[in-house]
Amino acid sequence: MTVPTGLGEPRGPWFISPEAGRWAGPDGSVAPPAPESPRGWRRRLLAAAAVLAVSAASGGLAGAVVSGWDGGPARLTALPSPSPSSSVGLPADLVAAAAQALPGVVSVQVNRGTMVSGGSGFAIDDQHHIITNDHILDGDSAPGTPLNGHQVSIVAQDGRRIPAEVVGRDPGSDIAVLRVPPSAGLRPLALAEPNSTEVGEAVLAVGSPLGLSGTVTAGIVSALDREVMLGNGGRQTAVQTDASINPGNSGGPLVNADGEVIGVNTAIATLEGAGSIGIGFAIPIQRAEQTADAIIRRGG
Repeated sequence: MTVPTGLGEPRGPWFISPEAGRWAGPDGSVAPPAPESPRGWRRRLLAAAAVLAVSAASGGLAGAVVSGWDGGPARLTALPSPSPSSSVGLPADLVAAAAQALPGVVSVQVNRGTMVSGGSGFAIDDQHHIITNDHILDGDSAPGTPLNGHQVSIVAQDGRRIPAEVVGRDPGSDIAVLRVPPSAGLRPLALAEPNSTEVGEAVLAVGSPLGLSGTVTAGIVSALDREVMLGNGGRQTAVQTDASINPGNSGGPLVNADGEVIGVNTAIATLEGAGSIGIGFAIPIQRAEQTADAIIRRGG
């Protein structure tokens, strides 16, 4: 059975905002509020804190806190089951960007015996290295060895399944590097220049949400330097986007209209009980590249 993972699964405690109109009963249960007007419902919905959803491939949590709407923290939890996005018409430049990015994007899969789980990744150089999220791999491994006995592989856009070795991992930044044989023939993606990303520019999220490989969703850069906590590290800044990101997108690229990678899709925010609501976060590509370079120097 294939289990799409990466950005979260329907498990984990929900964070209930005190402003969300709920309260604990005498037995500790949470009761729903009394019916109210649509205007009041919308006001309370907006008051609900966002929940940053990141999980390891096994369904465990891999992140922590993002600033809430009122400056308070919104707690990390797992992502409820979302639905894949429907196709939309794209401007010509984004169509070209998708055509440029797709040949270098892969599904990353970890064979755990009875299940295959994973996310996404993309080629970064002519040495056949692939960047992905560390939380997809879920477990310790020495470079060049199977992951805790679990075999790691990638699935290319043409459907070929190719064994991959784990070069190294950095849980603090939530970045890992894989390497595949030259026969994989992956096209490395171009990386955007430092400080070239702007709020409002069009972007594509490319990956394998819910196991649907080669999926492209469109949006814009909603914000830069959004402070979040990812992996098991401290606070980091991230690129915020409204391009639809769902479980299985983790580790895939966020690309601009020139087909250049501006970030590594890693997390989303949700309201209680909802799936993707158009608030996603990507590790800036400059930081991901620096981490990947360090991993490659250490691991080969």
